[in-house]
Amino acid sequence: MASDRPRLPTTNEPDWLTLGQAAKYLGVAQSTIRKWSDQGRVPAFYTPGGHRRYRRADLDKFLESSGPNARDHAGPTVLVIDDDARLREYVRANLELEGYTVLEAGGADEGMQVLEGEEPQLILLDVMMPRVDGWEMLQRIQERHGSIPVIMFSGKVDERSAKEAAERGASGFVGKPFDPQQLIERAKQILPV
Repeated sequence: MASDRPRLPTTNEPDWLTLGQAAKYLGVAQSTIRKWSDQGRVPAFYTPGGHRRYRRADLDKFLESSGPNARDHAGPTVLVIDDDARLREYVRANLELEGYTVLEAGGADEGMQVLEGEEPQLILLDVMMPRVDGWEMLQRIQERHGSIPVIMFSGKVDERSAKEAAERGASGFVGKPFDPQQLIERAKQILPV
């Protein structure tokens, strides 16, 4: 008995994903995708038992509109300067999913080059970097680019660093115990989308 409906090509990947599968697919925590669906940013469907299901095509569309190639729809620009590539990637991915455009630099020299090409609305700057530390970089930014807000961060500093950051003109400081999500939340406070 043949069906009148056209058959879609079969794939090994399901079209509908559970909350956990969708979170893994997007590379975020389950609480994050739950929040996005509550806000209407990611469409969710509910089973009769009240469980969320996500269509893969909707997740792909969300990624296209909020990922690094979505500069046409992008929000405010943030420059992340840190020698730790994994931390930069984590912060970039999370800020982009929140609607920001993110530029990256692996150190002070690269950061200054990025600033020559495009001026961000906010800079997230690591204190502990090789060759030129974050304090010297902060001074260079202030001398050459004026009043761009800068949030300093580090996981290897003492309590005086927050006070020193304020005295040197930084807009904020995130220190020990260092939580990258805290840095992202601070950026959102200073520069809302």
